[in-house]
Amino acid sequence: MKKIILLVIFFVSQFTILFAQTDTVISITKKSYRIPMRDGVRLFTIALYPANYTKQVPILIERTPYGTDLPIQEDSSLSIDKLPSYYSILLKEGYILVFQDMRGKFKSEGSFEMNRPLYHLTDKTRTDESTDAWDTVDWLIKNTTNNNGKAGIFGISYPGYLALDAVVDPHPALKASSPQASPADMFLGDDFHHNGAFRLSYGFEYSYLVENAKEANSFFPFPKYDLFDWYLKLGPLKNVNEKYFNNKLPAWNDFAKHPDYDAFWKKQSALTSIHTTQIPTLHVGGYYDQEDLNGPQIMYAQLEKKDSFNRNYIVLGPWNHGQWASAKADSLGKIDFESKTAIWYQALQKQWFDYWLKGMGDGKFAEANCFQTGTNTWKTYSSWPPKNTEIKKLYANANHTAGFAKPSSSKASVSYVSDPATPVPYRSLPIEATYGPGSRWESWHVEDQRFVSSRPDVVSFTADSLKEDMTITGKITAHLFASTTATDADFVVKLIDMYPDIDSKNKLMSGYQLPVAMEVFRGRFRKSFERPAPLTPNKPEEFIIDLHDINHTFLKGHHLMIQVQSTWFPIIDRNPQQYVSNIFEAKESDFIKAIHTIYCNSQYPTYIELPVMKE
Repeated sequence: MKKIILLVIFFVSQFTILFAQTDTVISITKKSYRIPMRDGVRLFTIALYPANYTKQVPILIERTPYGTDLPIQEDSSLSIDKLPSYYSILLKEGYILVFQDMRGKFKSEGSFEMNRPLYHLTDKTRTDESTDAWDTVDWLIKNTTNNNGKAGIFGISYPGYLALDAVVDPHPALKASSPQASPADMFLGDDFHHNGAFRLSYGFEYSYLVENAKEANSFFPFPKYDLFDWYLKLGPLKNVNEKYFNNKLPAWNDFAKHPDYDAFWKKQSALTSIHTTQIPTLHVGGYYDQEDLNGPQIMYAQLEKKDSFNRNYIVLGPWNHGQWASAKADSLGKIDFESKTAIWYQALQKQWFDYWLKGMGDGKFAEANCFQTGTNTWKTYSSWPPKNTEIKKLYANANHTAGFAKPSSSKASVSYVSDPATPVPYRSLPIEATYGPGSRWESWHVEDQRFVSSRPDVVSFTADSLKEDMTITGKITAHLFASTTATDADFVVKLIDMYPDIDSKNKLMSGYQLPVAMEVFRGRFRKSFERPAPLTPNKPEEFIIDLHDINHTFLKGHHLMIQVQSTWFPIIDRNPQQYVSNIFEAKESDFIKAIHTIYCNSQYPTYIELPVMKE
């Protein structure tokens, strides 16, 4: 959920006061404020005004827990060309850009609460991120010079979450919001859990990042560079507080106290509190977002149910977490997108805010703009997912093949041994610190899966090479029939685009195993996230796993592949495989080997539902 801290990498050592032309802003001037909230808490805020520019312009707000203050003097000016294009493309034609430290972080007063629930919905006397946004907009409209009476809010990651909260009971002057890479539910599918499985390395490092110090982003002082063995030697989750955090980090304490989907998680979930969009809302997400892939997709879907005024829109691109804010976004890892997708998006974002805040343009925005990987083209849709698809089932066969015909055998299956002591790494070693030097955290969602495909505890099912292109657009869902000799298990399912043995387009990509979609599911939650239950040893059960929305063309000559494993370390904590009521209290002796069986027969067919685009 950490947004790339774009502001702190400005080349601010060279700035001069520049004079704006008639219609183009070429420099901005910094002003700082402490804006009072309704309970008296003051939030530190900086505003970047168009320098020497007299036209009335809108206010565009980004609220953040990561620190806002620019290292330039008050009332000094900065060339817009020194800013990232994500901001500068907007500022050149006139905006007041506002950055604010959220409550309890950096220079703002009050107390910080991770993913603070929308308290005011049930208690009008309490404050939250929605009321703080309301009070901020109200003050800015009344106290900033040359504003046109309209405001928008946007942001990536946690700032995106704050932009999402702002759409609830918004200030009358708040006319548009763009929550980008925003989390929605921290137990079901965003930063800290996926389908109940705890995201160990990320949860550990992120809670330390934002809660260790009020006025700093803290990076845990790991004693080594490759952290795979460090996390393995950490042992059971209960050792985190006993050895390192000492109960000082509220977020980690909450993880440990709430191992199931209880009232704590539901209260802070956007799925619980946000059901309609009261202002135009543009959700933005990436297919390869390593932090908040799920949030933009499920919040768009939730708000779309009641979007009678056509205010709800979505953009999905071939991006990792916030990559659209970069200069180009023309590739990720070894995957080439064949165009500068960030430039395309930033132009769309400008059109979006220009229309809602300035009245420019015709306002005819596509319901969904979704990049199609494989063909590397932008597509527009009148609904998302599009309706002109046909569901086809890709079945796993016991001979490690895959195909669209249901298995005819009545008993076929594949088994493997899962050992928590020797977990499958989620990316190739070394496992660098999430935000550390040289970290490949940003690109692991497109990493070649051949680095694990030969392991005995990873099973693959490969289809014949395609005779023609196949485009999969929309939500894909895995139906995994499996059993275990133990009483709990995790299952990771991947849909992979396997490149030809010799790729004529780029021989270096020959045989590449690109994970188009992948997700984990913790077995204890197969029937209910609220009421987990042990698995019955050796009993076949169906695990239905949402692999999320994609828009991908499997090209002629490529293969579709299903891959299954049961550990994904250390991004996912090790399941003891012996059921315990709270994994955060598991003992070393609870961790056991188990044999997991994947069924591939007519009674228990394992398959993935694929929405295939019709001709």
